[in-house]
Amino acid sequence: MVQSRGRPRQPRPREEDPLGFTERVVFTRRIAKVVKGGRRLRFNALVVVGDGKGQVGTGMGKALVIPDAVRKGNAIARRDLVTIPLKGSTIPHEITVKKGASIVIIKPAREGTGVIAAGAMRAMLELGGVRDVVGKTLGSRNPINIVKATMAALRLLRDPEVELARRLGDKANNHSRG
Repeated sequence: MVQSRGRPRQPRPREEDPLGFTERVVFTRRIAKVVKGGRRLRFNALVVVGDGKGQVGTGMGKALVIPDAVRKGNAIARRDLVTIPLKGSTIPHEITVKKGASIVIIKPAREGTGVIAAGAMRAMLELGGVRDVVGKTLGSRNPINIVKATMAALRLLRDPEVELARRLGDKANNHSRG
């Protein structure tokens, strides 16, 4: 029998703000700069924020202590929000994006499937309000590149009906001028 040490683990409560955004810290790391007197430590925090209704953003905060890095990452993430075109509880179409050595594939799924993705991609999709989706990462599993690739993929998503109307509208405008 394996005994757990310390207090029982519970999911960490997510901080909510008046605008309805939820934040999740995806990744933190310690950076040591070697100087004459020793090592200078700094921290990076990769933060994802979302409203659960189709808006999600990411930010990388850097500071001397983790709470300051998280606060900075949160502020950066709120400035760089992406709107996900939801089709029911999933995304409109499959998409593949490569950033650095990381490849991200995101596919729509039937209702009731849930979010099948790991780590950073899962946090982004959940906070963005996508409830049924399948995600896969190939190549490098570096969380920073995964988050960048997922953001690029979410930016490239288009709602087919809206896109068709936009394109047909462009053609109609071009023909009327000629």
